[in-house]
Amino acid sequence: MSGPSSTSTSAGPRPSVIQLVFRERGALYAAYIPAFTDGGLFVPTTRDYKLGDDIYLLLSLPDDIQRYPVAGKIAWITPPNASGGRTQGVGVKFPNDDKTRLLRVKIEEILGTAVSSAKPTQTL
Repeated sequence: MSGPSSTSTSAGPRPSVIQLVFRERGALYAAYIPAFTDGGLFVPTTRDYKLGDDIYLLLSLPDDIQRYPVAGKIAWITPPNASGGRTQGVGVKFPNDDKTRLLRVKIEEILGTAVSSAKPTQTL
């Protein structure tokens, strides 16, 4: 009997995995997206993504040896040669779950009052 295997219930390719390491607060500030309700990050990449694609981040934060897995979704795309010299990449929206909510709180604690700063970022 030919045809698709019954063990494959995935609807498309597996999400890509990107390791994202932030060694300093300034880099985390530039990538953080507080405009997303559940938080999110800008990921510099030249890979081709579509809006809504699943993406899996392994996130390292400044002064923290733990790595945080985040199963996010592509929520915007900055194309190559974007105006204003913006870096090519994608905006990854965090999922609405308890584990990621704690991560968002941790990121905002690291950034402190910088979240409301007028300093330019790679995002909105």
